[in-house]
Amino acid sequence: MEQMRHIAYDTCLRACSFGGLAIFCVMIGMSFDGRAAFQAGGTLTLLMTLVLMFKAREARTKPYRRTELWLYLPKEHRPPEQYAQWASATVLRDTYLTFARWTALISIVMWAIALAFMLLAYLGVIEPGLHLQR
Repeated sequence: MEQMRHIAYDTCLRACSFGGLAIFCVMIGMSFDGRAAFQAGGTLTLLMTLVLMFKAREARTKPYRRTELWLYLPKEHRPPEQYAQWASATVLRDTYLTFARWTALISIVMWAIALAFMLLAYLGVIEPGLHLQR
């Protein structure tokens, strides 16, 4: 079971890393306006959270033989047939929900940074677009 958790963690981490790279590229593309960049990052990270929650729900019914976890699991570590569906679904669900919690926290932090930029612009400390006033 521990080998399954490790593989599930690695596959989910890889998928979230690709998503994070895409979000980072969008944020860099919008870097001319810090508030908009962090709002976009927060929104896209929240979307990633929702996808992970959907995947966690889907893991209960997805056939274990059609999962990436099963493909990477060495044959000597695979559980017996009658136990495999439950074990695979449980491990994948827990892993997806763990990553969903982390991405939700990242989304909240990004929205808080966007709010800080908005407040600083409102107070006149910075101009919209992250340029400090002189």
